[in-house]
Amino acid sequence: QLQLVESGGGLVQPGGSLRLSCAASGFTLDYYAIGWFRQAPGKEREGISCISPGDRSTYYADSVKGRFTISRDVAKNTVYLQMNSLKPEDTAVYYCAADSTPWVNVRDMCIIPIGYDYDYWGQGTQVTVSS
Repeated sequence: QLQLVESGGGLVQPGGSLRLSCAASGFTLDYYAIGWFRQAPGKEREGISCISPGDRSTYYADSVKGRFTISRDVAKNTVYLQMNSLKPEDTAVYYCAADSTPWVNVRDMCIIPIGYDYDYWGQGTQVTVSS
């Protein structure tokens, strides 16, 4: 079965850290651009970080730049999102997506308007930042 599965979400205090995982089964993630997206209640989905195939380039939204880091473990067929200095406004459901489009700039995968049909989506993991 071809799928992406996110994990690692939870409840954390402001200033804390979490590491989200996006694991693939049935296909090799290294050949895909991977994006992390989030959606908070009442807000539009936001592309927060994307990484190109082979990790040649990365993109971070201004809202997470300097606090979040995207990385890939080829051996584990998994992409991670390390989230540090978490803020209450980071509270959202976090999703990962994989896409085989040959993005000239991986930033475009993150900022493309909602409705684009990525190849694979995960089911999402809840992150809550609260004291």
